[in-house]
Amino acid sequence: MRKLCLRIAVALVSFAGLGITAKAQVVDQVVVTIPFQFVVAGKTLPAGTYHVNRAESDDRWAGLIFSSFENRASAIVHPIEVESEVEGTPDGKAHVSFETAGGEHFLSKIETADNVFTIPVSRAAILLAEKSHTDTSSRSSVGTD
Repeated sequence: MRKLCLRIAVALVSFAGLGITAKAQVVDQVVVTIPFQFVVAGKTLPAGTYHVNRAESDDRWAGLIFSSFENRASAIVHPIEVESEVEGTPDGKAHVSFETAGGEHFLSKIETADNVFTIPVSRAAILLAEKSHTDTSSRSSVGTD
């Protein structure tokens, strides 16, 4: 009985150690608060706080997962361009950029301490947004908390 308890204890400690090691290697994980409704990967997400993670931590071309626990909303997007940041963002915080057309905000770029991800924005969706409203296209930027 004592050997069984010892084996279980060793297994639990091993699993806990693996979890800590895996968490320490997470890159490009950011939390952003976006104060307005926005479109990413053809999906409209409500304003709120979003966690952005890579789908696979070792592949920078893997999809980025946007998820918000408070809104129960999520989307997966694949970047069309990834640039490695040598010095990171100037202030050390992550930034997300949007293209704005017709009152709608389309996610276009995510800058983390390690990489800059360019997100595909559907030109057809922008034209449709401009057509339904009279606003002209502009750019805006939002930082992290």
